[in-house]
Amino acid sequence: MNDVPHLDRTYWEDRYQTGETGWDIGGPSTPLKEYLDQLTDKELRILIPGGGRAWEAEYAHRQGFRNVFVIDLTDAPFKDLLQRCPDFPKEHLIVGDFFAHEGQYDRILEQTFFCALDPALRGRYAMHMKKLLKPGGKLVGVLFNDTLNTDHPPFGGFKADYEPIFRTHFGVVSLEPCHNSIPPRAGRELWLHAVR
Repeated sequence: MNDVPHLDRTYWEDRYQTGETGWDIGGPSTPLKEYLDQLTDKELRILIPGGGRAWEAEYAHRQGFRNVFVIDLTDAPFKDLLQRCPDFPKEHLIVGDFFAHEGQYDRILEQTFFCALDPALRGRYAMHMKKLLKPGGKLVGVLFNDTLNTDHPPFGGFKADYEPIFRTHFGVVSLEPCHNSIPPRAGRELWLHAVR
């Protein structure tokens, strides 16, 4: 895809500066909120890649999860998180390239990160997610089940596009229609559950 813009730190910082943040729903995504609500182990190491203003990280932190980490290419959205939640551990806010990140996590939460990446990187995304998960760790979250855009984020796709990518790297993969999407995304999301 030669017409995809260079999706680097400058691109995303410009989006925040101009207020072009259509992915930001102003609170935690219902599917991820309800997923977090049913987890009882507050010591789980949780990573949220491309976390942006990190509504899900704030929610998890306020629910008592002590090991929530967010990585984003820019620190621009972290300032907003720290204003809302000053006691969020600053050392858990990582500025950097997801693909260069190292660590081991029990859960990785997917919320509009996959669709923000150039589709050419999807195989690499799945491979790196597996590498970051502990054995038995889970990648969970929502993926768009819609065409969307081909020349700029968000990039869409369908279950048939996604399944081969994840099955190449994960032994257990489930992609099912999401039943608790926020209204603007209702009928347009899949719930992803992949186990290392």
